[in-house]
Amino acid sequence: MRTCLALLSSLLLLGACTPQKSERVATEYEAFRPQFHFTPKTAWMNDPNGLVFYEGEYHLFYQHYPDSTVWGPMHWGHAVSTDLIHWEHLPIALYPDSLGYIFSGSVVVDWKNTSGLGSVEQPPLVAIYTYHDAEGERAGKIDYQTQAIAYSLDKGRTWTKYNHNPVLANPGIIDFRDPKVAWNEVSNQWVMTLAVKDHIEFYGSPDLKKWNKLSKFGKSLGAHGGVWECPDLFPLKDEAGNTHWVLFVSINPGGPQGLGYNILLVVMMARFSHHRIP
Repeated sequence: MRTCLALLSSLLLLGACTPQKSERVATEYEAFRPQFHFTPKTAWMNDPNGLVFYEGEYHLFYQHYPDSTVWGPMHWGHAVSTDLIHWEHLPIALYPDSLGYIFSGSVVVDWKNTSGLGSVEQPPLVAIYTYHDAEGERAGKIDYQTQAIAYSLDKGRTWTKYNHNPVLANPGIIDFRDPKVAWNEVSNQWVMTLAVKDHIEFYGSPDLKKWNKLSKFGKSLGAHGGVWECPDLFPLKDEAGNTHWVLFVSINPGGPQGLGYNILLVVMMARFSHHRIP
Protein backbone atom coordinates (compact mmCIF):
# COMPACT_ATOMS: atom_id res chain seq x y z
CA MET A 1 0.00 0.00 0.00
CA ARG A 2 0.97 3.61 -0.12
CA THR A 3 0.34 7.03 1.32
CA CYS A 4 -1.95 8.93 -1.01
CA LEU A 5 -1.46 12.63 -1.56
CA ALA A 6 -4.75 14.48 -1.80
CA LEU A 7 -5.46 18.12 -1.05
CA LEU A 8 -8.73 17.37 0.74
CA SER A 9 -7.04 14.83 2.98
CA SER A 10 -4.27 17.29 3.85
CA LEU A 11 -6.75 19.96 4.85
CA LEU A 12 -8.64 17.54 7.04
CA LEU A 13 -5.59 16.18 8.79
CA LEU A 14 -3.99 19.55 9.55
CA GLY A 15 -4.93 21.63 12.58
CA ALA A 16 -4.95 25.41 12.64
CA CYS A 17 -3.24 25.89 16.00
CA THR A 18 -1.77 23.97 18.91
CA PRO A 19 -4.24 23.59 21.83
CA GLN A 20 -3.17 23.85 25.44
CA LYS A 21 -1.47 20.80 26.88
CA SER A 22 -4.31 20.17 29.33
CA GLU A 23 -6.64 19.59 26.39
CA ARG A 24 -4.67 16.60 25.10
CA VAL A 25 -4.07 13.16 26.45
CA ALA A 26 -0.57 12.40 27.67
CA THR A 27 0.33 10.09 24.78
CA GLU A 28 0.03 12.97 22.33
CA TYR A 29 3.07 14.59 23.96
CA GLU A 30 5.34 11.64 23.37
CA ALA A 31 8.67 12.51 21.78
CA PHE A 32 8.50 12.55 17.98
CA ARG A 33 4.67 12.37 17.85
CA PRO A 34 3.30 14.99 15.40
CA GLN A 35 1.21 17.72 17.01
CA PHE A 36 -0.73 18.83 13.92
CA HIS A 37 -1.15 15.60 11.99
CA PHE A 38 -3.48 12.89 13.25
CA THR A 39 -1.79 9.72 14.50
CA PRO A 40 -3.26 6.52 15.97
CA LYS A 41 -2.47 5.60 19.55
CA THR A 42 -0.04 2.94 18.36
CA ALA A 43 1.17 1.04 15.31
CA TRP A 44 1.03 1.58 11.56
CA MET A 45 -1.21 3.90 9.58
CA ASN A 46 -1.28 5.20 6.02
CA ASP A 47 -4.00 6.32 3.54
CA PRO A 48 -6.81 8.45 5.01
CA ASN A 49 -10.17 6.96 4.00
CA GLY A 50 -13.86 7.74 4.21
CA LEU A 51 -13.65 11.42 5.09
CA VAL A 52 -17.24 12.44 5.83
CA PHE A 53 -19.22 14.87 8.03
CA TYR A 54 -22.37 13.63 9.74
CA GLU A 55 -24.44 15.02 12.63
CA GLY A 56 -21.80 17.40 13.90
CA GLU A 57 -18.82 15.06 13.57
CA TYR A 58 -15.98 14.76 11.08
CA HIS A 59 -15.14 11.10 10.52
CA LEU A 60 -11.62 10.02 9.64
CA PHE A 61 -10.96 6.42 8.66
CA TYR A 62 -7.47 5.31 7.76
CA GLN A 63 -5.42 2.32 6.67
CA HIS A 64 -4.22 0.69 9.88
CA TYR A 65 -2.25 -2.36 10.97
CA PRO A 66 -2.75 -2.49 14.75
CA ASP A 67 -0.26 -5.29 15.43
CA SER A 68 2.97 -3.69 14.23
CA THR A 69 4.75 -0.49 13.22
CA VAL A 70 5.21 -1.77 9.66
CA TRP A 71 2.65 -2.42 6.92
CA GLY A 72 0.58 -5.58 7.37
CA PRO A 73 -2.97 -6.90 6.92
CA MET A 74 -4.94 -3.69 6.51
CA HIS A 75 -7.83 -2.61 8.73
CA TRP A 76 -9.79 0.65 8.80
CA GLY A 77 -8.92 2.67 11.88
CA HIS A 78 -11.44 5.32 12.94
CA ALA A 79 -11.51 8.67 14.73
CA VAL A 80 -13.99 11.56 14.99
CA SER A 81 -13.65 15.28 15.64
CA THR A 82 -15.91 18.28 16.04
CA ASP A 83 -13.25 20.84 15.09
CA LEU A 84 -10.63 19.01 12.97
CA ILE A 85 -8.05 19.62 15.73
CA HIS A 86 -9.05 17.41 18.64
CA TRP A 87 -9.68 13.77 17.73
CA GLU A 88 -11.41 11.00 19.62
CA HIS A 89 -10.10 7.51 18.86
CA LEU A 90 -12.85 4.98 18.15
CA PRO A 91 -12.65 1.19 17.81
CA ILE A 92 -11.43 -0.27 14.53
CA ALA A 93 -14.23 0.03 12.01
CA LEU A 94 -13.40 -2.74 9.53
CA TYR A 95 -11.31 -5.87 10.03
CA PRO A 96 -9.86 -8.19 7.35
CA ASP A 97 -11.90 -11.31 6.69
CA SER A 98 -12.04 -14.28 4.32
CA LEU A 99 -12.43 -11.94 1.32
CA GLY A 100 -9.20 -10.13 2.07
CA TYR A 101 -7.53 -7.13 3.64
CA ILE A 102 -9.44 -3.84 3.85
CA PHE A 103 -7.83 -1.43 1.38
CA SER A 104 -8.70 2.21 0.67
CA GLY A 105 -12.12 3.63 -0.17
CA SER A 106 -14.72 6.19 0.86
CA VAL A 107 -17.81 6.71 3.04
CA VAL A 108 -21.12 8.33 2.08
CA VAL A 109 -24.28 9.30 3.92
CA ASP A 110 -27.12 7.55 2.10
CA TRP A 111 -29.63 10.29 2.84
CA LYS A 112 -32.37 8.81 0.63
CA ASN A 113 -31.73 5.25 1.84
CA THR A 114 -31.20 4.13 -1.74
CA SER A 115 -29.35 1.08 -0.42
CA GLY A 116 -32.22 -0.04 1.80
CA LEU A 117 -29.70 -0.62 4.58
CA GLY A 118 -31.30 1.94 6.88
CA SER A 119 -34.30 4.23 6.55
CA VAL A 120 -35.03 7.80 5.50
CA GLU A 121 -35.42 8.65 9.18
CA GLN A 122 -32.15 6.86 10.00
CA PRO A 123 -29.96 7.07 6.90
CA PRO A 124 -27.02 4.68 6.92
CA LEU A 125 -23.39 5.60 6.66
CA VAL A 126 -22.07 3.35 3.89
CA ALA A 127 -18.39 2.53 3.45
CA ILE A 128 -17.23 1.52 -0.03
CA TYR A 129 -13.80 -0.11 0.07
CA THR A 130 -11.45 -2.48 -1.74
CA TYR A 131 -10.92 -6.07 -0.65
CA HIS A 132 -7.37 -7.26 -1.30
CA ASP A 133 -7.14 -11.05 -1.31
CA ALA A 134 -3.51 -11.63 -0.31
CA GLU A 135 -3.80 -15.40 -0.70
CA GLY A 136 -5.09 -14.97 -4.23
CA GLU A 137 -2.24 -12.61 -5.01
CA ARG A 138 0.32 -15.11 -3.71
CA ALA A 139 -1.31 -17.83 -5.81
CA GLY A 140 -0.72 -15.80 -8.95
CA LYS A 141 -4.29 -14.68 -9.57
CA ILE A 142 -4.91 -11.28 -11.16
CA ASP A 143 -8.47 -10.67 -9.92
CA TYR A 144 -7.61 -10.42 -6.21
CA GLN A 145 -8.99 -6.88 -5.71
CA THR A 146 -12.76 -6.31 -5.54
CA GLN A 147 -15.10 -3.61 -4.20
CA ALA A 148 -17.36 -4.10 -1.19
CA ILE A 149 -19.60 -2.15 1.18
CA ALA A 150 -20.37 -2.00 4.89
CA TYR A 151 -22.87 0.16 6.75
CA SER A 152 -23.49 1.78 10.13
CA LEU A 153 -26.73 2.89 11.76
CA ASP A 154 -25.19 4.36 14.93
CA LYS A 155 -23.09 7.29 13.68
CA GLY A 156 -20.24 5.04 12.67
CA ARG A 157 -19.68 3.40 16.05
CA THR A 158 -20.31 -0.11 14.74
CA TRP A 159 -20.19 -1.48 11.20
CA THR A 160 -21.89 -4.38 9.44
CA LYS A 161 -20.46 -5.76 6.21
CA TYR A 162 -22.98 -6.33 3.43
CA ASN A 163 -23.71 -10.05 3.23
CA HIS A 164 -23.49 -10.16 -0.57
CA ASN A 165 -20.00 -8.69 -0.97
CA PRO A 166 -18.28 -8.02 -3.25
CA VAL A 167 -20.62 -5.59 -4.99
CA LEU A 168 -18.19 -5.04 -7.87
CA ALA A 169 -16.21 -8.04 -9.08
CA ASN A 170 -12.80 -7.82 -10.71
CA PRO A 171 -12.88 -8.22 -14.52
CA GLY A 172 -9.30 -9.55 -14.58
CA ILE A 173 -7.05 -6.58 -13.72
CA ILE A 174 -4.25 -6.66 -11.15
CA ASP A 175 -4.74 -3.06 -9.92
CA PHE A 176 -8.45 -2.44 -9.38
CA ARG A 177 -8.99 -0.36 -6.26
CA ASP A 178 -9.65 2.74 -4.14
CA PRO A 179 -13.32 3.57 -4.89
CA LYS A 180 -14.33 7.19 -4.35
CA VAL A 181 -18.13 7.41 -4.39
CA ALA A 182 -20.49 10.40 -4.43
CA TRP A 183 -24.13 11.02 -5.31
CA ASN A 184 -24.70 12.79 -8.64
CA GLU A 185 -27.91 14.82 -8.74
CA VAL A 186 -27.91 15.25 -12.53
CA SER A 187 -27.98 11.54 -13.31
CA ASN A 188 -29.72 10.58 -10.04
CA GLN A 189 -27.22 7.87 -9.19
CA TRP A 190 -24.10 7.09 -7.23
CA VAL A 191 -20.90 7.52 -9.23
CA MET A 192 -17.76 5.56 -8.35
CA THR A 193 -14.34 6.82 -9.44
CA LEU A 194 -12.03 3.79 -9.45
CA ALA A 195 -8.28 3.49 -10.03
CA VAL A 196 -7.63 0.79 -12.62
CA LYS A 197 -3.94 0.20 -13.30
CA ASP A 198 -2.94 3.29 -15.33
CA HIS A 199 -6.30 4.99 -15.83
CA ILE A 200 -9.62 5.78 -14.14
CA GLU A 201 -12.93 4.00 -14.66
CA PHE A 202 -16.33 5.36 -13.69
CA TYR A 203 -19.21 3.18 -12.48
CA GLY A 204 -22.80 4.08 -11.69
CA SER A 205 -25.32 2.61 -9.26
CA PRO A 206 -28.85 3.42 -8.08
CA ASP A 207 -28.36 1.72 -4.71
CA LEU A 208 -24.63 1.19 -3.93
CA LYS A 209 -25.12 -2.54 -4.52
CA LYS A 210 -25.47 -2.98 -8.29
CA TRP A 211 -22.84 -1.23 -10.40
CA ASN A 212 -22.47 -0.75 -14.15
CA LYS A 213 -19.51 0.70 -16.00
CA LEU A 214 -20.07 4.21 -17.37
CA SER A 215 -16.77 5.12 -19.01
CA LYS A 216 -13.02 5.38 -18.58
CA PHE A 217 -10.53 8.22 -18.66
CA GLY A 218 -6.79 8.79 -18.92
CA LYS A 219 -5.46 5.76 -20.75
CA SER A 220 -3.60 8.00 -23.18
CA LEU A 221 -3.52 11.19 -21.08
CA GLY A 222 -1.46 12.40 -18.15
CA ALA A 223 1.53 10.72 -16.53
CA HIS A 224 1.95 6.95 -16.81
CA GLY A 225 5.18 6.25 -14.95
CA GLY A 226 3.38 4.04 -12.46
CA VAL A 227 0.06 2.79 -11.13
CA TRP A 228 -2.76 5.29 -10.65
CA GLU A 229 -4.18 5.28 -7.11
CA CYS A 230 -6.55 6.95 -4.64
CA PRO A 231 -8.59 9.13 -7.05
CA ASP A 232 -10.98 11.91 -6.14
CA LEU A 233 -13.54 13.60 -8.39
CA PHE A 234 -15.49 16.73 -7.51
CA PRO A 235 -17.06 19.76 -9.25
CA LEU A 236 -15.81 23.36 -8.97
CA LYS A 237 -17.29 26.51 -10.46
CA ASP A 238 -15.09 29.14 -12.09
CA GLU A 239 -15.64 32.89 -11.90
CA ALA A 240 -17.99 32.73 -14.88
CA GLY A 241 -20.16 30.13 -13.17
CA ASN A 242 -19.07 27.25 -15.40
CA THR A 243 -18.74 23.86 -13.71
CA HIS A 244 -15.47 21.96 -14.09
CA TRP A 245 -14.90 18.44 -12.84
CA VAL A 246 -11.56 18.10 -11.07
CA LEU A 247 -9.90 14.70 -10.96
CA PHE A 248 -7.06 14.01 -8.52
CA VAL A 249 -4.96 10.90 -8.95
CA SER A 250 -1.89 9.68 -7.06
CA ILE A 251 0.84 8.02 -9.14
CA ASN A 252 3.18 5.35 -7.82
CA PRO A 253 5.95 5.54 -8.95
CA GLY A 254 6.82 8.00 -11.72
CA GLY A 255 5.24 11.27 -10.65
CA PRO A 256 5.97 14.37 -12.75
CA GLN A 257 8.41 15.71 -10.14
CA GLY A 258 10.26 12.42 -9.86
CA LEU A 259 8.81 11.53 -6.45
CA GLY A 260 7.16 8.26 -5.51
CA TYR A 261 3.75 9.87 -5.02
CA ASN A 262 2.50 12.87 -6.92
CA ILE A 263 -0.86 14.32 -7.73
CA LEU A 264 -1.98 14.27 -11.32
CA LEU A 265 -4.48 17.11 -11.68
CA VAL A 266 -6.89 16.96 -14.56
CA VAL A 267 -9.57 19.58 -15.06
CA MET A 268 -12.29 18.51 -17.42
CA MET A 269 -15.75 19.62 -18.40
CA ALA A 270 -18.18 16.77 -17.92
CA ARG A 271 -21.86 16.02 -17.75
CA PHE A 272 -22.88 12.81 -16.07
CA SER A 273 -25.50 10.67 -17.75
CA HIS A 274 -26.89 7.29 -16.80
CA HIS A 275 -24.55 5.66 -19.30
CA ARG A 276 -21.29 7.54 -19.55
CA ILE A 277 -19.22 10.59 -18.82
CA PRO A 278 -18.66 12.36 -22.18
